[in-house]
Amino acid sequence: MMNRRQFLARSALIGGAAWLAASAPGKLLAAAGQGRPLGIQLYMVLKAYQDDPMGTLKTLKSIGYGEIEAIVTSTAATLRDQLNEAGLGCPSLHFDSLGIEPGIEAAHTLGAKYFVSSILPSFMENMSGGKKATYSRDDAKRTAEFANQIGEKAKQAGLQYAYHNHHLEFTDVGQGQTFYDVLLKETDPNLVKFELDCGWVHAGGKDPAAIFKANPGRIPLMHAKDFLPSSKPDDYPGAELGRGTVDYKPIMAAANASGLKHCFVEQEGPFSRMSQLDAARVDFAYLRPLR
Repeated sequence: MMNRRQFLARSALIGGAAWLAASAPGKLLAAAGQGRPLGIQLYMVLKAYQDDPMGTLKTLKSIGYGEIEAIVTSTAATLRDQLNEAGLGCPSLHFDSLGIEPGIEAAHTLGAKYFVSSILPSFMENMSGGKKATYSRDDAKRTAEFANQIGEKAKQAGLQYAYHNHHLEFTDVGQGQTFYDVLLKETDPNLVKFELDCGWVHAGGKDPAAIFKANPGRIPLMHAKDFLPSSKPDDYPGAELGRGTVDYKPIMAAANASGLKHCFVEQEGPFSRMSQLDAARVDFAYLRPLR
């Protein structure tokens, strides 16, 4: 099975609250997190879903997941009906495989609020006729400008755009900044929110908790992801949460305090130790007490 970055790059070619006061009781933060359903990115269980759509969605519900973040592999109407039957919500959609306008239509069909780019530099690369993104400062500014444009279209459609990262966004672009720092600075906070993929942040050498703390209100969505240690460059074997290199206790505390709305589990392959659905069970059991 191709990894998520390969999947998203291929898909792109197809579709060409404020920080809580320090005096706030810790119990209130915990209660807010405990009341939020845990979600899962549909990509994580894509093979299982394609083999048995309803069986997979009902299994996710039985595990305890309350919502999914969508990718559309058939039609949005089909997925909507399946989710309704399984009793799962869909607050967020990744649109790269569809394109912007069809993605907006799909988000409305699914009843999603958040309209998310999975890997925006690759999406832009396709739209510009193949100009390869280099994750330079200039590329960051161009990406931020395009993100603002998407954000405006999403707002006009009654949606909220959010930018999902991989590890290359944490490339140093000079002046003590990363590509991601430039995105945060150059995008309109009302038009562009962020979905922090914490596993990729960690792979990029940064601390997800610190990013949440520094950007209250900007990051309503997150991916909980882990990786096994690897000595090979650009090799990121997925791990079940709690069995890799990322400690989610401080991350979830910082995320909840910064205004997190939705948390989606997303594990990368290969699923050689256990099946996708068994991994989803392990991930849920780890994250549930921390949410």
